[in-house]
Amino acid sequence: MPILSRRTVLMGAAAVMLPLGVRAAPPSGWRLMMVESPACHHCRAWHAQIGPGYAASAAGRAAPILHVDVDGPYPDGLALARRPWITPTFVLLSDGSEAGRIEGYVGQRYFYPVLEEMMRGAGLTLDA
Repeated sequence: MPILSRRTVLMGAAAVMLPLGVRAAPPSGWRLMMVESPACHHCRAWHAQIGPGYAASAAGRAAPILHVDVDGPYPDGLALARRPWITPTFVLLSDGSEAGRIEGYVGQRYFYPVLEEMMRGAGLTLDA
């Protein structure tokens, strides 16, 4: 009987697990899920106007962004009111459950005021 090396066993285990399509667990804590499409010009505008500074903003520190294609795959275990079909859609998640939603891009001038109002309405406090 041949003795299998550790490397052979690990490679075999990886080959068995690969087809299962293991997806990420639902996001924990507060997250802002941006549902987008490569063909969406409003999504590209958001990435150009808001995206570079989002992580450093009060909203970005309170709810880091999670990008998801409109066609999926979505993280497992999400509890959404309904599947997003408008791009972009911004879904505020609290431990994987929808706490608020903005459908469409309201533009650079109004994005943060609308987002922060939704966050405060969901009980998320923003630091200064």
